[in-house]
Amino acid sequence: MSKGISEVVSRTVVLRERNIDTDQIIPARFLTTTERKGLGKFAFNDWRYLADGAPNPEFEFNKPANAGAAILVAGRNFGCGSSREHAPWALTDLGLRAVISSEIADIFRSNSLKNGLLPIVVEQELLDELLDRPGIELRIDVRDRRLHLPDGRSVQFPLDAFAQTCLIEGVDQLGYLLRQLDAIHVYEQRRAAAHQESPQEQVHAR
Repeated sequence: MSKGISEVVSRTVVLRERNIDTDQIIPARFLTTTERKGLGKFAFNDWRYLADGAPNPEFEFNKPANAGAAILVAGRNFGCGSSREHAPWALTDLGLRAVISSEIADIFRSNSLKNGLLPIVVEQELLDELLDRPGIELRIDVRDRRLHLPDGRSVQFPLDAFAQTCLIEGVDQLGYLLRQLDAIHVYEQRRAAAHQESPQEQVHAR
């Protein structure tokens, strides 16, 4: 998994389209690899490049002003369609750390949280405001679960405690469990000892 995040401060890239599905995020023909690194160059491939393979200058991620931006603001129902973990892989390899929309597909949201990409759901009114103001700087506080706007306003976003911990520590579910091996081993030893009968108890049982 990627480096842990407790805060994201960045300008926004805006894709106003609704119902951006996972095939638009990463077309199926690029799913032949299990390597995460390098998938960013294929993110939004069919919008990002012209028929001759040249970058589409009108696409938001190709505009110089958006270089290095780590927050995507997208239209409602982002990440819908088929389940593919390659979608958040491609977006994080592209440099994104958070996606904001008024609705984010459940499976995409789950895959994102497992791969260091923070999905933030906000009210439609706020999303419309963010869509109309591309390039503004936002601050996302993962510890407080708050999105801070340039004018001083802030809104809280939903994020369960386990996903929050994994994001901050930069681990996935398996990585989190592996970090607890020592504690698990101690627990198992204590549990075994508590259930082990003493010799006297064994005699009485006979």
